[in-house]
Amino acid sequence: RDSIATRVNKEGLIEVVGKDKLRIDYTDTDKGVALLEPSSTNVISNSNNFSSYSFQGMQINSSSIKSPDGTFNASEILETSTNGNHGLYSTINITIGDTYTVSCFVKKLNRRYFGLQNWYGANRGCIALFDLDEGKIVYTNAIFSGYAISNVKINALSDGWFKVSAVMTTNFDISYIGVVSSDSLWSSGTSYENAYDGDTTKGFYLYGFQYENLNYVTSYIPTSGTAVQRAADVANNAGNSEVFNDSEGVLFADVSAFVGAGGGTRRIEVSNSVQASQYVRLQIANGDGSLYGIVNNGTQQFLFNATSFDATLSNKISLKYKQNNFQLWVNGFEVGSSNVGNTFANGVLTQANFSSTSSEFYGKTKELGYYDEILTDSELEYLTS
Repeated sequence: RDSIATRVNKEGLIEVVGKDKLRIDYTDTDKGVALLEPSSTNVISNSNNFSSYSFQGMQINSSSIKSPDGTFNASEILETSTNGNHGLYSTINITIGDTYTVSCFVKKLNRRYFGLQNWYGANRGCIALFDLDEGKIVYTNAIFSGYAISNVKINALSDGWFKVSAVMTTNFDISYIGVVSSDSLWSSGTSYENAYDGDTTKGFYLYGFQYENLNYVTSYIPTSGTAVQRAADVANNAGNSEVFNDSEGVLFADVSAFVGAGGGTRRIEVSNSVQASQYVRLQIANGDGSLYGIVNNGTQQFLFNATSFDATLSNKISLKYKQNNFQLWVNGFEVGSSNVGNTFANGVLTQANFSSTSSEFYGKTKELGYYDEILTDSELEYLTS
């Protein structure tokens, strides 16, 4: 990766990782995953300087609260005493019809409910509302016909902090992206805000606002005065011809992938080059996220498409190859097999890659394994269970 990037470390804190360093991320696991992400830009020019935002019934009380990065740079946001809506927002110029993901870090002060919003003018587009007591999504709602909302998430970090996010689309080229506070749970029917008498002692803690042109949330990209781009991760060229067996073997992966419309095809493979012509490949398709197991020795020898598959979840996958003996296993079950086909000439398989012909694997990897001989059905069942 030709830039710095961030991760959540084992202590639950955000930390910066230098160029060309693999990130082991603990955002949603206590065992860590290898995090590989595409290039992305935080278009919010001041991700953590909320004094540059617009306020509606709220104010910054302090910017010396301990944040998810372990330093005292988060903000305490309090309501004003006015009757009305209570929130803050940033104005963004965007491309009509594009998909964007908004995210931030929030911690309860003394308001239970917290919302992410996207709107323009009187067209009060959509909202995701969260319960900070229980750490859960209360509801999501796209009120105006020109808006859509999906893939809403909340992840608990350390010291009471949550990372909240939502994917939002709009038919307008200007977007108001903001957050709102609430004194009570309001109806999800037509509501986009909740007017009430503010209390100057009530509010929430806020850190790290992000708006990126992707259909899923990625790691935090700090900005200070201008948009910032994080470079893409690349992980290729592991092993050599002595590691891999051309006549038989098993490729194993325990992964979840970033997929969706425009998300790109994801590939993990053992092959003869990064732009492989011969390979043992696990492929997650663009858009629908279905899984393919493929063996190609110049011509396709085995292909099976596992359509009942959610690539965004953690999946254990094994692809076995031997002459006239091919199997694809997923999460403890054989999902495809063939007793017809050949393997490879000696010295063909030389490296393991997280990409092929620009189809990079972006996602979270718990484990990647290679076995230089085939495994029994009971071993493959155990391995993928």
